[in-house]
Amino acid sequence: MPRRESPQHLKARTRKIIGRLKKNYPHANTALTFSNPLQLLIATILSAQCTDERVNMVTPGLFAKYRSAHDFANAIQEELEREIYSTGFFRNKARNIIACCKELVAKHDGDVPSDMEALVNLPGVGRKTANCVLGGAFGRAEGVVVDTHVLRLSGRLGFSREKTPQKVEQGLMKIVPRKEWYAISNLLILHGRNICDARKPACPECKLHDLCPSAEKYLKMFWR
Repeated sequence: MPRRESPQHLKARTRKIIGRLKKNYPHANTALTFSNPLQLLIATILSAQCTDERVNMVTPGLFAKYRSAHDFANAIQEELEREIYSTGFFRNKARNIIACCKELVAKHDGDVPSDMEALVNLPGVGRKTANCVLGGAFGRAEGVVVDTHVLRLSGRLGFSREKTPQKVEQGLMKIVPRKEWYAISNLLILHGRNICDARKPACPECKLHDLCPSAEKYLKMFWR
């Protein structure tokens, strides 16, 4: 367990980490393919327990058929289930997508709202999905997207000792400048995929090793 450090030192180290990650991943953004807020909302719902690559294989045909919230709201659930089957949990996702879009039509004229409270009140939409949509589609920083990569790297980098996405998000919001709230998620996700693997982090290749309180442990464990 990384030792505790002062809040001032932690904030300064966090800024250095963000700076280095930006140099390594200058074009970091969500890997989900979308053209408008509704498409990002649907893609994010589909991405639960599924890879972005798989979602991006499904959505071109899906978005060609369902072009608006009205279209999704009027979808036949069994048909939608077949169309999103490969993303997993297809029954629950189809049910949520239809219910969510019915709510968009009934309360938001078919448009995706651009504020946190309205988004999280939509069926099947939690803070993670809302943060992804707000940051990716509207450029608004209301929180931090915490997926499995962000959760894992937040612990390894000493950003947070918490174990739940909600508590990790609150911790990150205290040490990461607000203007970087959306960026930090995409940066950590890319770094988690490319370097800081769950099973065997590639510490010898990592540009953060001198700023990472877990590097020495993993170097001894896997690379010596």
